[in-house]
Amino acid sequence: MTAHEWGRVAEDGTVYVRTADGERAVGSYPEGTPEEALHFFTERYAALAFEVELLEKRVNGGKLSPDEAATSVKTVREQVVDAHAVGDLDSLAGRLDALGPVIAVQREARKAERAQKVAAAKQAKERIVVEAESIAEGSDWRSGANRLRDLLEEWKALPRLDRPSDDALWRRFSSARTSYTRRRKAHFAELNEKREGARAVKERLASEAEALAGSTEWGPTAGRFRDLMRDWKAAGPAPREVDDKLWKRFRGAQDQFFAARDAANAELDQEFAGNAEVKERLLVEAEALLPVTDVEAAKRAFRDIAEKWDAAGKVPRDRMKELEGRIRKVEQAIRSVEDEQWRRSDPEKSARADDMVAKLERGIADLEADLERARAAGDAGRVSRLGGDLESRRTFLEMARKAAADFS
Repeated sequence: MTAHEWGRVAEDGTVYVRTADGERAVGSYPEGTPEEALHFFTERYAALAFEVELLEKRVNGGKLSPDEAATSVKTVREQVVDAHAVGDLDSLAGRLDALGPVIAVQREARKAERAQKVAAAKQAKERIVVEAESIAEGSDWRSGANRLRDLLEEWKALPRLDRPSDDALWRRFSSARTSYTRRRKAHFAELNEKREGARAVKERLASEAEALAGSTEWGPTAGRFRDLMRDWKAAGPAPREVDDKLWKRFRGAQDQFFAARDAANAELDQEFAGNAEVKERLLVEAEALLPVTDVEAAKRAFRDIAEKWDAAGKVPRDRMKELEGRIRKVEQAIRSVEDEQWRRSDPEKSARADDMVAKLERGIADLEADLERARAAGDAGRVSRLGGDLESRRTFLEMARKAAADFS
């Protein structure tokens, strides 16, 4: 018999392994010596020991999920318990059993981590849903659609929650996206309809502008072009592919008309330049009347100047405001002096002023008499009051006399 620490080879060639439960046969090696048989079965043990060691490292290092680790430990332990090998099999089984608490701790850690991730995912999904619902209630049709696509990608990247919670949040998110998409489509459909209407209006306006481009009725046609421009702005945008083309037609016709009008006006301005020189000379005469000292003489001179002014005719447009402003200033100055003289000589106002003076004089005489009586009676209070009234009346009388003098 050939012996070993953990097994032996019987005389008939059977190989046994020693375990805590006693000996059990693990096989035989009939083609070799007992030493070779023990070597063969101890090598099998070494292979098992290496597998156990590798599993320990993977489990302790967290390379396997708890479920994968538990399955691997169970499989390897079954191999160890029934192993056809010679070695300390009980020790290998004990090492595998020692991995059970490690796996349990890892399972709890994974569970806590999973719960934390689920809580974070739930919070993130709730945020996504709230933002999507806010977008669905708004009218940001361009960036809103892009943002909803981004939110969908964020949703897909998050882990699932428990089914009821996940389904409820998804329904809200999906409903918000559907509502937004429906409203967005309706908006653009309405917008397209309005743009088609604007196209028809602008085509009509462009055609009318082109028909007016050659007109020489400068005033009425310029007014009509202003009306057309107002209608153009009110029409709103047409479809993008035609809006610019229609505007070029409309603007081209408008430019053609106003260029022709400006050229005609420039020609007229050149003709009217001599008239402006005449009016400048008349202005020198008119402005020499100021300041007005003899209003009647000034009025006669201004009437003569005004007749010549009208006879001089039109002036260039860029001189009209300046020249008209200067002649009106002279006219207003003469009229102001005339109005002031009339105000001062108004018989009705003069009579009212004289009447006021007379009434104040009578009132003052009465107050003076009352004051003398109060003094004679020794009534100091009444004397003081009447004295104040008398002083006030005299002040008013002085003012009334000055006003009456202005009318005299």
